[in-house]
Amino acid sequence: MARDAADPNSPALPDAEAAAPPSYRLLAQEWRTIAEYGAARRSISQMSHWPRGDGHPVLVLPGFLAGAPSTQFLRQALRRLGYRAYDWRLGYNLGIRADMAEQLPARLTDIRARNDGRTVSLIGWSAGGIFARELARAHPHDVRMVITLGSPIRGNLQATHAWRMWKILSPKPQSRQVVSEAARIAREEPLPIPTTCIYSRTDGIVAWQCCLSRPAPETENVEVHGSHLGYGHNRETLHVIADRLAQPDGQWRPYRRAAARP
Repeated sequence: MARDAADPNSPALPDAEAAAPPSYRLLAQEWRTIAEYGAARRSISQMSHWPRGDGHPVLVLPGFLAGAPSTQFLRQALRRLGYRAYDWRLGYNLGIRADMAEQLPARLTDIRARNDGRTVSLIGWSAGGIFARELARAHPHDVRMVITLGSPIRGNLQATHAWRMWKILSPKPQSRQVVSEAARIAREEPLPIPTTCIYSRTDGIVAWQCCLSRPAPETENVEVHGSHLGYGHNRETLHVIADRLAQPDGQWRPYRRAAARP
């Protein structure tokens, strides 16, 4: 069951700089994603009772080494709830690429144009959440809300089992830049728009301590129980997403478990 965001949003956040990658025991349990997918499939009919959307566009960014197939279930669920869900159309996420600085803003602009200028909500899974946050930071007037799923936005980027592969695939100038102290400080700065950071203490890929945002007026951290590979089809996570996206534009409120049970 999702937890309220009160404790993780307190000034005494866990030390993300000292965080280590999740234990190999948790990593071995990432197979839970199969069971999570099955549970979500069985719950499709129940989604009709979840908070409904107002039809605004939602751009979904996949995690590292993942592409459109990994977010297909999530996008289909969003469409059932009344949203216009879009893939990022950059293929598989292989880390930072120089052309992202042009392609992601262009995709955001195109989606707004397709939807009569309505602002776009961004959902980013793992590394996709980092890209979503930086896209929103650069274009805050184009973005309605940001939701991250197990995204290492604070502290040590090496506190993940994907780090070595990311370092191999990312161009060296960019890889050196993102681990710099200046990049860490900029990445940790809360966004000026509503933001929900979803994390799991049983995440077997990314240290959960790194997935929490610093406190800000319209920023929250919401805990769920599940695997890292299952965020996009974890029933609990999907319900939190539905609850967050259904808020009227300009009327943000913190997530409350008692008021929003899946």
